[in-house]
Amino acid sequence: MLSAYITHADCARHEMGPQHPECPERLAAINDMLLTKGLLDYMVPYDAPLATEEQLSRAHSALYVQELIASAPKEGYHQLDPDTAMNPFTLPAALRAAGAAVMATDLVIKGEAASAFCCVRPPGHHAERAATMGFCFFNNVAVGIRHALDVHGLQRVALIDFDVHHGNGSEDIFRGDERVLMCSIFEKGLYPFNGEDATGPNMVNVGLPTRSGSEAFREAVTTQWLPALDQFRPELIYISAGFDAHREDDMGNLGLVEADYAWVTQQLMEVAWRHCKGRVVSCLEGGYVMSPLARSTAAHVRALIGAD
Repeated sequence: MLSAYITHADCARHEMGPQHPECPERLAAINDMLLTKGLLDYMVPYDAPLATEEQLSRAHSALYVQELIASAPKEGYHQLDPDTAMNPFTLPAALRAAGAAVMATDLVIKGEAASAFCCVRPPGHHAERAATMGFCFFNNVAVGIRHALDVHGLQRVALIDFDVHHGNGSEDIFRGDERVLMCSIFEKGLYPFNGEDATGPNMVNVGLPTRSGSEAFREAVTTQWLPALDQFRPELIYISAGFDAHREDDMGNLGLVEADYAWVTQQLMEVAWRHCKGRVVSCLEGGYVMSPLARSTAAHVRALIGAD
């Protein structure tokens, strides 16, 4: 069975101004690399649908969803925080990004795809239940997870986040939810300046010092993530796949390389095969320098889909 590759042209129309690091070119760089490496031959392409207000409101407050939709500008930019702005194309892009996670969930749970990679933007893991933050509007992976739990009736879902920044939005949405185990590795002292103290028993947060590198990252995965995942026995695994911990990305300074993303994905796939028939949904988060972003994503996708 082939894996799903979910994206949409609308996701490249959202932009937040010249020189903003979260730029449309990110998706083109990834798509070109996956095409060049032949990885798209192992995947079925899908156009991401628009998420509905009902789907969004499982992860966000209904009022927040309504207010964000109402704030979409008809021209120019609407600044929501110092880092996050909407242009006239942001809302459909954000709806497609969240809708991709819902579609991926349906495809994987129904057995129509072995796994799924959502090549979408804007990213989502900083978006809290009722707040935009850090380039994020809707928490895409959280919308997908709540769809799996509340619509498909799953009881145990794992969320893995290896972006260089802590996924505070995901933690805000899932803290105390016994159906979700969230495992996060991030660089200490970076935006959003929290995460080192887990806010619930279902959180496995690992803050790593600057310049920790591959060895510390792999040790944290091996000693903290993997035992927790095996004990939890997830029925489905989601990945907030951020690649800004790469040593060539100046957004952070952990010093990872492509081989680390391939390795951690392989570890997660082994967990998935042990507990949930290999079912994994991955959603793009950070990564802001085009070449390392594209190379790292290709390494991740290769391991995700089991390509030789």
